[in-house]
Amino acid sequence: MSRIATAKPGKRRGALLLNPGGPALEGLDMPGQMAPTLPASVLDRYDLIGFDPRGVGHSAPISCHLSDPNLADLFPYPAADGSITANVAQARKTARQCASSVGDDLRFFNTPDTARDLDRVRQALGEKKISYWGQSYGTYLGAVYRALFPGSTDRMILEGNVDPNLVWQQQAATWNKGMADRFPDAARIAAAHNDSLGLGADIPTVTKNYLALADRLDRTPAPLPGTSMSLNGLTLRQVTYSLLLHNETLPLLTRLWKAAADLADGKLSDQDKAVLGQVSTANPPEPGVPADNQTTMFLALTCGDAAWSHDMNKYAADTAADRKAWPLTDGMPKNIWPCAFWPAPNEAPVKVTSQGPRDVLILQNRRDNATPWETGLGLRRTLGSRASFVGVDNGGHYVYHAGSTCADAATVAFLADGKLPARDLHCTAKPLS
Repeated sequence: MSRIATAKPGKRRGALLLNPGGPALEGLDMPGQMAPTLPASVLDRYDLIGFDPRGVGHSAPISCHLSDPNLADLFPYPAADGSITANVAQARKTARQCASSVGDDLRFFNTPDTARDLDRVRQALGEKKISYWGQSYGTYLGAVYRALFPGSTDRMILEGNVDPNLVWQQQAATWNKGMADRFPDAARIAAAHNDSLGLGADIPTVTKNYLALADRLDRTPAPLPGTSMSLNGLTLRQVTYSLLLHNETLPLLTRLWKAAADLADGKLSDQDKAVLGQVSTANPPEPGVPADNQTTMFLALTCGDAAWSHDMNKYAADTAADRKAWPLTDGMPKNIWPCAFWPAPNEAPVKVTSQGPRDVLILQNRRDNATPWETGLGLRRTLGSRASFVGVDNGGHYVYHAGSTCADAATVAFLADGKLPARDLHCTAKPLS
């Protein structure tokens, strides 16, 4: 746990726990990251609390001892011809590796038990109630905590939201729509700079060229000069997904597309090399944390919270259908994951309902490729009158401090004074440049 004790005597309301989601992102540094974005009216009211959830980071981290620790490489894109045979074999191998490495304890790394840990955090802090701000997966963790400990929850902000009724196989499938909604934001920037990028003068053309490039790299990976590595379609899609999460990285993404196209054509410039180097820079290993820790815990949570289908034929059929219906995601979201071979969940998913006081603010972007608009609406419907919803005409995974003064004002008013909007808000954001 970590704490920045910003609350002022006479103004202090309590502790504000922060979780960055992931699943399985470390949260110890989150108070320091959030504090500069919050006004005095909020900081005077709360001590900011960060924590690494069980099994994550510095909280007794677990490891499957995977040979490839990269989380993105778990995402099961099919072969260039659409086959999922290799995905099935890899999913089975990964599940067996985790079961062997972690053992029976694997089933205790789940969201309900993590939520129970949060209440132990509350007790350790000596707080009767805690406020909470969760992003992405952290929205599901917060909703589960609120369901298990309704009397211990104060004000709750949920940002970039998971639908608790879709955990997790159906939630993964929503990435199809999320990518289709978000991709045009980047394509629009590329089209506006067609003179220098040469990717197309309009969104349809940029999209067509991107899909052709991904398919080309699937079939013929392009060697990266001076290294033993090659750029393939899988990596292009992974990096595209990641850079779509933030508006400020969209210009970099469009330059990456140009660099990838030039690499495939064998005409890599010095500028292209710089872009590829910027994108491919890996985080250094963290002392005391296994290299595959986030990947391991991502699997433990997404596979251990709820059962997944074991129907291999349906995975193949759904993947083939989605490759046609949603070409940007190439069938990956409905393809087979290691979860198909995972041990049975330790308990049934916690039921999230509309019962309880009105104490939740939901923040959701309309074009979020990680947790799409529809899943935010799903959480809104589930919480009913307990929550107020702030929807923003913006792209990316994050709402607060991301370009909407309307959303920021609603967030601050709720944390500082407990004022929820009387009705759902629909906010604008500064336009993309």
